[in-house]
Amino acid sequence: MQLQTATRPTVTTPERASAGSRAFPWVVFALICGLMMSDYMSRQVLSAVFPLLKAEWNLSDTQLASLTSVVALMVGVLALPLSLLADRWGRVRSIVAMAVLWSAATVLCAAAANYGQLLGARFLLGFGEAAYASVGMAVMLSVFAPRLHATLSGTFQASTFFGSVLGVALGGVLADRYGWRAAFLMMAVVGLLLVAAFRMVATPSRLERHTPEQAATTTTGTRAPLSSLFTNTPLVCAYVGAALQLFVSGVLLAWLPSYFNRYHGMDTSAAGLTASVFVLLMGVGIVSCGIIADRVSRHRPERKWTVAVVTAAIALVTLTVGFGVAGGSAQMILIGIGAFFCAGSSGATTALVASLTHPSIRASAFGVGTLVNNILGMALGPLVVGLLSDRLGLLGVLQWVPLAYVLAIAVLFVGLRTYPAGLRKLAAL
Repeated sequence: MQLQTATRPTVTTPERASAGSRAFPWVVFALICGLMMSDYMSRQVLSAVFPLLKAEWNLSDTQLASLTSVVALMVGVLALPLSLLADRWGRVRSIVAMAVLWSAATVLCAAAANYGQLLGARFLLGFGEAAYASVGMAVMLSVFAPRLHATLSGTFQASTFFGSVLGVALGGVLADRYGWRAAFLMMAVVGLLLVAAFRMVATPSRLERHTPEQAATTTTGTRAPLSSLFTNTPLVCAYVGAALQLFVSGVLLAWLPSYFNRYHGMDTSAAGLTASVFVLLMGVGIVSCGIIADRVSRHRPERKWTVAVVTAAIALVTLTVGFGVAGGSAQMILIGIGAFFCAGSSGATTALVASLTHPSIRASAFGVGTLVNNILGMALGPLVVGLLSDRLGLLGVLQWVPLAYVLAIAVLFVGLRTYPAGLRKLAAL
């Protein structure tokens, strides 16, 4: 199916070179990343209050896991259709609507009186967050040159972990002092303030004026076929390889607070704060690995694949050994190294997705990535661990989780070998 749309010619104006013009993309970048942090603050605050919910409502690990996985499942299922809708309805308007909805859903989480009501509120939260990663990424990258895409993509992805840090750490403190409902309410307030700022600053006309010349001149009046998102082998490998790594990071995000609570004897606040340190390491690792990917691939783009493979290999070894040894400083160091590299491929794989897709359907491409990341990664990982934990114990399951990296490395190697052919296929569109 070939979709057609009219695109206005891009006119170069002196505004592009002004100081205000140079600052505007970075303001958009900050707001887009801030909203991504809010997204994950609302999503991950739940992990900090797992022990309280388990005690108050007598929930099983499977039920706790479902409260986490239902959000990722909704994001995965709805990411692509809502990204397609955003490409047509307007990306800025879509971002505003999504942020308002997930903030309202977070308020409903605070008002839940039982497991069923909380599950319904989390369902709505997932609906609101579904396409934000893909649409926000497309808006952010549209005002920057491609040479910065891996670094920017990595930082954007790292915002999920920085938001998780704030959600888990702040949520644990608030829950201990004021109850778990106060933790949800605070996350909702943050989201509403940020979306108000974004609505005042970012407009479609201003974003269009700040599109880099290189990107502007590659967009023609014809949209690439949507089928190109599924028929390019290295593009599919980038999707699947990234998702398999997020399988592990999703598990760490959801279950580290409970791990420290059960096996290290920490209370809710201490477990949340300790877990937040490791989540912070995940975010720093994504940014650092994204910067490295941009630098080593400046003249050889295929090296982004190599960065993704190396980060997966390091995480595989350190996390496997870390969860296998007895508790102590050595274990903490190994898990910390694994956390740093566990999602280090995110910037590289996102930049690879951008390099293998036509600009006219890039938000949809990121929507496919969000779908795969959540179905195979963020939704599946925590749910599988929750189901098995009720039978085998949480620590026993965590010792096997890093083996997902073996599959990730195999898929990424296929992507590396087929990358030149994928670029030729894109050029022929």
